[in-house]
Amino acid sequence: MSRIPAGIRLHQASGVLALEYPDGDECRLEAEFLRVHSPSAEVRGHGPGQESLQTGKRKVRLTGVEAVGNYAIKLSFDDGHDTGIYSWDYLHELCSRKEELWRDYLDRLRAARASRDPADPGVQILRFRQPE
Repeated sequence: MSRIPAGIRLHQASGVLALEYPDGDECRLEAEFLRVHSPSAEVRGHGPGQESLQTGKRKVRLTGVEAVGNYAIKLSFDDGHDTGIYSWDYLHELCSRKEELWRDYLDRLRAARASRDPADPGVQILRFRQPE
């Protein structure tokens, strides 16, 4: 598969980014997958061991796709994240390793006892003392 897409489509309703390659291959990457695998410093850190596990991103949506020269795209998400620049090589890696990367992400979530679901701001945990 060529590493440079011939076409890119953002499906707003499903939150999927579709990459169409010159050889006819197509790769579909969900917004949540792209968000938790952002190449930004916020997610990857500035070196090995500085990665930040992204939690609560199940409902995140893509809001924009912007060309960055001839080598990448910048994605914007509805949670305010817009600093990841996804090179053609990185997108190709995400496509070719999608299942493996997703399993690894779910394993890391389980190990951290974290969730893909966003915290519900409408739920409060109240603590009170029983009357004596």
